Order: sequence, then C-alpha cells, then structure tokens
Amino acid sequence: MATNRRVSRVAELIKREVSLMLIHGIKDDRVGTGMVSVTDVNVSGDLQHAKIYVSIYGTDEAKEETMAGLQSATGYVRSELGSRIRLRRTPEVIFLEDRSIERGNRVLSLLDKIKSEQKPEFETQGEGE
Repeated sequence: MATNRRVSRVAELIKREVSLMLIHGIKDDRVGTGMVSVTDVNVSGDLQHAKIYVSIYGTDEAKEETMAGLQSATGYVRSELGSRIRLRRTPEVIFLEDRSIERGNRVLSLLDKIKSEQKPEFETQGEGE
C-alpha cells in the first residue's frame, strides 16, 4: 500500500503526462473534435487503477466522439505512462467525463435568475412604506 503522499504525487504525474499526450501524443481525430482538458486524476491506494477525469468543451456529439476516442486510446495512454513514469506496475487507465463545470454554470445561472426575480419584489416593498 502506497502512502497518501506518494499516491497524490503519482496522480499529479499522470495528470501532467496525460495532458501532454492530449496535446501532442494521441493521434485519434475523434479526440480533437472537442476541447479536452484533464481536470483530476484519482489513483487507487495500491497504484493499480487511475481514473482520469476530463472536461470536454463542445456539442454533445463532439463530447461523445471525444470520449469514444479516449476510450480507444487507453492502451496507448497506459503504455506511454509506463515508459514516462517509472513504476513497478503501470496503472489501468479509465477515462471519465467530468461535468462539474457544466453543473457549476447551471447553478450560477439559476442563482442569477432567482436574484433577478427577487429584485423587483424588494423594490416594491420599499416604495409602499
């Protein structure tokens, strides 16, 4: 079992290397259809599995294509990680879509909508007094 510090260091290394691969290494055209960025990497305590969270900007079909391209590139990504990061065993790689940015934008827009609906109500209360 690796220490928490080692697990977080390996996660950061994987995040950096996969980000570089997205820019220069992965040749699949489907990966380039949407703008992709690695938002987080979770590595298991035994360093055997790595969940790579990616944020994809674009239409829904571009997101689906990009995820399909990333799924097909997992073997390449794992072999590249094995050569770039010196570990006893290279972790299994799983790509997951991170929709937290979309959820955050939706929450902010809902809060703005509520705020704009409440303003006229408060203004009318102040005038009647």
